[in-house]
Amino acid sequence: MRPVKTEIEPISNAVHLCIDMQIIFSKGGLWETPWMERVLPLIVTLTAWKPERTIFTRFITPETPDKRPGRWQKYFHRWAQATRAHLSPQQLNLVPELARFAPPALVIDKPGYSAFTAPGLYTLLRERCIGTIVLSGTETDVCVLATVLSAVDFGFRVVIVEDALCSSLDAGHDALMTLYRKRFSEQIDLVALDELKFLWPDLTPGLLRRLNQDQ
Repeated sequence: MRPVKTEIEPISNAVHLCIDMQIIFSKGGLWETPWMERVLPLIVTLTAWKPERTIFTRFITPETPDKRPGRWQKYFHRWAQATRAHLSPQQLNLVPELARFAPPALVIDKPGYSAFTAPGLYTLLRERCIGTIVLSGTETDVCVLATVLSAVDFGFRVVIVEDALCSSLDAGHDALMTLYRKRFSEQIDLVALDELKFLWPDLTPGLLRRLNQDQ
């Protein structure tokens, strides 16, 4: 493990942005993500530390393909069963293990891959004087990737919790972790969940005790 306190600056003015931990991506869902079952307990732990500083996103599919612009129409013709005309509404809900945190956690809906396609997210973060986004969720190489690059473009510091991400493709996940380390080191930090107790001083002593007990 890296010497966290000397190599990575502390986290302040931060929010935990959890991407698309929905039933549709869970075991048995239409777009099942194989890692989610393994990663979910870690995201639950992260959320429990600071639920009031957590924002969940939900990827909301259109009613029909023609309700989306451009190439999204081709995409949703390919995945017609994922449109709301065919999909059970429950599939778009957060998984129950995380839904219980909202409120105080916020839930925002987005039409595209990036969390910043959600109307008002950027404004909300700026109004709260947020400078750092702590990222978890699914999938590493789709919606998380799009959110990371959007956040970088907007000037946010991005802290990716490596063991709180899930993907369908090991190679894609691993390639992106390497890319972030080698090409985005001034804007993106990669950490493990158990490193946050050193990096995020806003965690209360009680929450730190819980983290230590979980190890």
